[in-house]
Amino acid sequence: MKLVFCGTPQFAVPTLRAVHAAGHEIALVVTQPDRPVGRKQIVEPTRVKQVALVEGLAVTQPDKIRTNAEFRMRLAEIAPDAVVVVAYGRIIPPWMLALPRFGCINLHGSLLPKYRGAAPIQWAVAMGETITGNTTMLLEEGLDTGPILLQQEVTIGSEQTAVDVFEILAEEGAPLMVETLAKLANGSIQPKMQDHALATLAPLLTREDGQMNFAAHTAIEIMNRWRGFQPWPGAFTRLDGQKLIVHRLEVFAGEQLGASEAAEPGTLVVDEGTMRVRCAQGTWLALVELQAEGKKRMTAAEFLRGTHLVSGTRLG
Repeated sequence: MKLVFCGTPQFAVPTLRAVHAAGHEIALVVTQPDRPVGRKQIVEPTRVKQVALVEGLAVTQPDKIRTNAEFRMRLAEIAPDAVVVVAYGRIIPPWMLALPRFGCINLHGSLLPKYRGAAPIQWAVAMGETITGNTTMLLEEGLDTGPILLQQEVTIGSEQTAVDVFEILAEEGAPLMVETLAKLANGSIQPKMQDHALATLAPLLTREDGQMNFAAHTAIEIMNRWRGFQPWPGAFTRLDGQKLIVHRLEVFAGEQLGASEAAEPGTLVVDEGTMRVRCAQGTWLALVELQAEGKKRMTAAEFLRGTHLVSGTRLG
């Protein structure tokens, strides 16, 4: 096929490489504009742009696409058979959806209709799912509502974070897209409408999603959210009004503490260099590695040596 490829972050790179290696003509790669990253705010090209240039592919980085007449004309001149969209980060406008004969084909990192939205991988991990996967679908104007083409399941390990699952789904999704394009070309794929009644949402993460709510969530639920919200927004609470980032934590059996069942959620038990906090439904978390505002990361034992924390202190 003659294709236009739209993608921006590392998640899209394996699919770009796989589609190119499969012999498709990628007439144009569309990615977001270069932006400053990191603490030093150094302007860097997107990962998709970096790889596309190495592969000798034409690249464009329009700031807007919905009303961009020049961009629209360029795509019309290319007349692609399909537009492949993987984590592009822009809403595809109606004129672009209608352009290619096989449509705009999206790789989405969930088993649709579950986890529609901007952060499907993070929310699947955060909600304690043990199975997730990839979906190829035909894009339409609704948010991840289009007909499903192919799906694959991927297991989420109990220790895996969203970072781990991102890498797995990116690699597994690449051959799925190649298979999808092949089956579209030979007519052996039948788009399947989603059951919208089963849809769940995976909205864009906010900083507040990382705040640990000991009263609302059990220890396992907080652990799952910590796994899902890596590398950002992570997990944090407050101690004496100051932000306290939790870099590592473990679910802990409360009966081992001899702790009072009357302890309120958020109550600390400090014992021999360890910090454990009461969560919902009588569950407990051990705070293993922490970082106070303006301080370096340290173990619980190191943290306690520099404070006067005692059992009964409240977090949150």
